[in-house]
Amino acid sequence: MKILFASSEAHPFIKTGGLADVSGSLPNALVALKHKVRLVLPAYQAVLKKLPAKEIKKVAEVSVSGCGKTYSAQVLQVKVGAVKGIDFPVWLVDIPELFDRPGNPYLAADGTDWWDNGERFAIFSMVVNELAMNRAGLKWQPDVVHANDWQTGLVPALLSLEEDAPKTVFTIHNMAYPGNFPKSLFDSLRLPWQLWGMEGAEFYGHFSMLKAGLIKADWVSTVSPTYAKEICFPEFAYGLEGVLQKREIEGRLTGIINGIDEHVWNPATDNLIVQNYSAKKGRIAGKLANKKALLSELCILRGEKEKKSLERLSSCMDKPLIGLVGRLVEQKGMDLVLEIMPELIQQTNANFVIVGTGDKVFEAQVRTLSQKYPHRVWAFIGYSESLAHRVEAGADMFLMPSRFEPCGLNQMYSLAYGTPPIVHHTGGLADSVVNATDENIKAGTATGFVFYDPSRHALKSTILHALHLFGKRRTWQKIQKTGMELSLDWKHSAKKYIELYSEIK
Repeated sequence: MKILFASSEAHPFIKTGGLADVSGSLPNALVALKHKVRLVLPAYQAVLKKLPAKEIKKVAEVSVSGCGKTYSAQVLQVKVGAVKGIDFPVWLVDIPELFDRPGNPYLAADGTDWWDNGERFAIFSMVVNELAMNRAGLKWQPDVVHANDWQTGLVPALLSLEEDAPKTVFTIHNMAYPGNFPKSLFDSLRLPWQLWGMEGAEFYGHFSMLKAGLIKADWVSTVSPTYAKEICFPEFAYGLEGVLQKREIEGRLTGIINGIDEHVWNPATDNLIVQNYSAKKGRIAGKLANKKALLSELCILRGEKEKKSLERLSSCMDKPLIGLVGRLVEQKGMDLVLEIMPELIQQTNANFVIVGTGDKVFEAQVRTLSQKYPHRVWAFIGYSESLAHRVEAGADMFLMPSRFEPCGLNQMYSLAYGTPPIVHHTGGLADSVVNATDENIKAGTATGFVFYDPSRHALKSTILHALHLFGKRRTWQKIQKTGMELSLDWKHSAKKYIELYSEIK
């Protein structure tokens, strides 16, 4: 099967979140199943800077109409093998006026959305449509186009108007980002009138690229079975529950849990951690060595002198270390975490390491806690892929109390690294973590700790339960090992996607 995978980001080219991890690893898993895949991305400035000129070549040029002007898009192909871990051709849509900008794919330097995001990703979708219809002279037409999130929501919509078009799958990675714009953008882009209206891209008088994908794709998928159910309810659907309920009734909505890239997230081979280990070999010694290295690194980052750092390490090694890596926002439950941390510091011997960026108020509160409790809380406000690996390897448990989480990947990284996660029962967290109840521990299925009400009391009691079991060495090691022995890679989920592609009539 020939598959064109369209995304606005993909690791290791460019990443702002979980979409990039999926877009970088699922195509590889499809290739491993003997299918022919092309990944298409915008040619952002940061992507082109990463790639040596000799590793990319122009393979096509496409003209599309934008808001009052015609854009000429060069299609650049990245040589297979030029980027480690990418085993398939990648097409970059190079439109300098739209994508040759510094930093984030979606945000300007001041943290606000690029003013023309609607036009940028609409034009990108138009180019993908031309590629999908084999009108770019590349002599390659896919059987399936797999589009992802609002940035490519117009792709299934445009293809729905074509004759002999490829089949389409549209995957929602997070309903919280709807891609809503004024109707004037729809008009300025001169999009086909058939795409407007209640059965098209209209959303309460606005132009929604997310709705366009949801309503026009042959199949809609999302990134976990539980999230597929949740988004049919108002609290998770952001006004689109009617559309999603309709797709569910049609039998055209499904949830397929994400996998993880075990070439990148594998404690047995990870070159970003100080000592490799696996469920079968060196797990206990490896976790200790990585904990010591992580604490040492955090002390140095804080500017402590070596002697003081060594004293701190010796007093912390036998105490539980709780890690948190992610966006410091309310969706991720940061308000709950910050509310209970002072109590946990006073009532337990747990230490904390927090890595991430987000809401400026939460960032300030994290900094304040690390200054108030310098012997108990370490904070790194920023994004660091390498530090994220070392937290997964060095922490004893991982905190992920999201109010909603379409899939989540960090809890799966934590399972793989023997760092039992503490999660809220929602979305992919509910689908991937088995609560450490007495029954599940006895049955040998427990892999982490789950709370069922997004409240400070439920979170605190679950953390206290985890800390209690951390003191029971044999039980803790059993939970660790069970999580590490799970099959978390993309093989099973990739087969599910192939079955989905094959079902489309």
